[in-house]
Amino acid sequence: MSLGWVIVIAIIKVVAVMGLILSLTPILIWFERKASAWMQDRMGPNRANVYLPGVKVNITLWGLIHAVADVVKLFSKEDITPANVNKVFYHVGPFITMTVACMTFAVIPLASPFLYGDPASPSKFLIQIADLNVGLLYILAVGGMGIYGLMVAGWASNNKYSMLGTIRSGAQLISYEVAMGLAVMGPILVYGSMRLPEIVEGQGAILWGAGWGFLLQPLACLMFITASFAETNRIPFDLPEGDSELVAGFHLEYSSMKFALFFMGEYTNILVASAFMVCLFFGGYQVPFLTTPVLYNLVGSIGLPLWMTSLVVVGIQFNTFIIKLLFFGFMFIWVRWTLPRFRFDQLMIVGWKYMIPLTLANVVVTGVVVFFMVR
Repeated sequence: MSLGWVIVIAIIKVVAVMGLILSLTPILIWFERKASAWMQDRMGPNRANVYLPGVKVNITLWGLIHAVADVVKLFSKEDITPANVNKVFYHVGPFITMTVACMTFAVIPLASPFLYGDPASPSKFLIQIADLNVGLLYILAVGGMGIYGLMVAGWASNNKYSMLGTIRSGAQLISYEVAMGLAVMGPILVYGSMRLPEIVEGQGAILWGAGWGFLLQPLACLMFITASFAETNRIPFDLPEGDSELVAGFHLEYSSMKFALFFMGEYTNILVASAFMVCLFFGGYQVPFLTTPVLYNLVGSIGLPLWMTSLVVVGIQFNTFIIKLLFFGFMFIWVRWTLPRFRFDQLMIVGWKYMIPLTLANVVVTGVVVFFMVR
């Protein structure tokens, strides 16, 4: 394949993944509103609607129209820039946050490769932007850059509340990235790879297709989920923007679309954390007990050509991945209305005194077990 076609396909993949992110983010925000209303015995969003002439009932789509109304509102609001800010960095901060959140999705496999051509030696089309040998390291490295957006925004705002939120976010994200990195080491040792597609397929190669990471690495899974809440600044770890202490924290001075970029960046980070969680510990795109070869055998038994069989398999796996992704996205919302916020000293104690030693012990034990099993 020529370099030109490679670039064209890469651009198409980037646009498709961006479209997926921008489609799932409003759904997650709708989940947040509906779930919080359900847990507080309220109706939730039900006012924004589409009026059609001649139709007596206004169309609300169960509150989904509110997402469109939010976009219109944030686009049309006045973009106020305070006089005392560092304007260059003030404008750059929100874009760093959103860009980093979207970049992390580049190595997430959404389904197994699409196969076409000669069944004896088929060609492959990857259902992900980039298949890196160090995909896990890429996610941790690029995800860690998100702190720069928060720190630049808080510092450039020239506001004491924003600066306090920035200091908190820096300490929190650095602390819990250590625990997250150590938690990821367990699955790397078990599955023997840092490529996400190999880890996903490896979870289907043992225990009759149900050797998911949370069964083989339960402690690492628990620590990873906990660290994910801290990395996404969600309750009980939302100290950088604690309403009762810092008003809005690092994005206090932002309005209009700049605030919307921070808002979207938070929910995009939730999607990325959920996708990472699904790939590492919950089988990725695989259906329970129906690994990729089993699915191909089942669908292929109908007598379809290879490309149609592969299209059906990819469709099933893609929808499986999205269902898992939205389930864990809902988990972030569920925990928000279940647990209270930690104090800052408690946050540091949990990270440094408990999570890091536990994840380090898990790496040592896993390494010893894998070493003797391989021998």
